[in-house]
Amino acid sequence: MDGNVVSVERVIPAQPEAIFDVIADASRHPEIDGSGTVKGAKDGNPQRLELGSTFGMSMRQGISYPMVSTVIEFEKDKRLAWQSVPPGFLGKLFGGRIWRYELEPADGGTLVRESWDVSQDHQRSFLKMGKMAETTRSNMEKTLERIEEVTSPPA
Repeated sequence: MDGNVVSVERVIPAQPEAIFDVIADASRHPEIDGSGTVKGAKDGNPQRLELGSTFGMSMRQGISYPMVSTVIEFEKDKRLAWQSVPPGFLGKLFGGRIWRYELEPADGGTLVRESWDVSQDHQRSFLKMGKMAETTRSNMEKTLERIEEVTSPPA
């Protein structure tokens, strides 16, 4: 990984509004997560994400752990990004990566770009070593496939 951002793109045969509705619903994140680490949405999450929304997820990668995310970018039907950290004091020491979705109308549907941005992550140097970036790229490609499965009209 040379820079701080890994991105993948896919044209999904659905309208931007339909895709955004899925991404902006935190309760659907386990359904679309291509990594298999997002296990469930915490109680008390907002029904629909907007700028400043905070939401929690139950995660599992070897061990179970919670994450809290705050929406830091929001442009309806076009852009949604959140920054994730562990809850409480640990959030001051760990985490900080940003997950970003950008949607643009395209021939055949919507161009969806998902990005993993570690520019503000406390473990940036660690995350950029080894195969983490490539694994994340593969997982994001799976996420875009899942978003297509849940948003595209039946053939």
